[in-house]
Amino acid sequence: MTLNKDKLIDIYYNMLRIRRFEETVKKKHGKQIIGPAHLYIGEEAVATGVCSNLLREDLVTSTHRGHGHTLAKGANLRKAFAELYGKETGYCKGRGGSMHLAAFDVGMLGANGVVGGGFNIATGAALTQQILNKKNVVVCFFGDGASNRGTFHEAVNLAALWNLPVIYVCENNGWASTTNSLDSTAVVNIADRARGYGIKGITVDGNDVFAVYNAAQKLIKAARNGDGPAILEAKTYRIEGHFLGDPQKYRTASEVEEWKLNNDPIERFLKAIRATGEVSEPEIENVKRRIEDELEDAVQFAERSIVPTPEDALEDVYAKEAAR
Repeated sequence: MTLNKDKLIDIYYNMLRIRRFEETVKKKHGKQIIGPAHLYIGEEAVATGVCSNLLREDLVTSTHRGHGHTLAKGANLRKAFAELYGKETGYCKGRGGSMHLAAFDVGMLGANGVVGGGFNIATGAALTQQILNKKNVVVCFFGDGASNRGTFHEAVNLAALWNLPVIYVCENNGWASTTNSLDSTAVVNIADRARGYGIKGITVDGNDVFAVYNAAQKLIKAARNGDGPAILEAKTYRIEGHFLGDPQKYRTASEVEEWKLNNDPIERFLKAIRATGEVSEPEIENVKRRIEDELEDAVQFAERSIVPTPEDALEDVYAKEAAR
């Protein structure tokens, strides 16, 4: 697969933007950012590789680990940080926080604190696209642990039955919270379950952004053309714990270090493009500077923004009647 320079730079920008966002969240957590936070560090190639094939009008659903999906879909850094800061200028006016981050303006239907909570939302959204004769595709991100929930099988079964334009993307990082996937899942490749529903299933190296991009491109194009749903499994790894503050007693430090040193998706991407010389070092450095400037601006914006008042808590609880 050959990608032009602009696309390569865009992929690097998106992966590094996610990484630096998450590193900043880690730094600010417990201070300006409070509440649960589940970082996406180490999995950036999945969200980037998939969302690089989506249109702005396409839709995604997420998990409790949703920052990466939100940013890869094109979310505004200012509004994303403000949301995590609990500020009125955030995407959800500070009411949602990390685990309920949503960005409807770019088609991100929301992170979800319920394991397996996105399957039926994504399937319903795909049914809507079909009923309205739209060409939009829906992507449902989920983890390996969620693949063992009933909602997974219910949703995939209906999507297959109705030939819906939805791609279920499993981010198999090997750990369902604190449980090794080999101890909880009867199949090695979760995408193999696609055969039980008569749909396509592909398993790829989730830390190789080119592999993810290529597989997602094929499946998304097919869904957009009316060929129905599919399961894409990306084998990846989360470098941080399940949540910020996780003592990580369930895995060894050497296991984590091995992935950091030898399987970092961003470093693998940089090694690949440096080998071909398609992107110059000054262009790589320019992306880094651009992201740092955007991060500094977004953090300052979040810190300057106002905190909602207690009276604001009752806003947006009920739908407002449209003006006649």
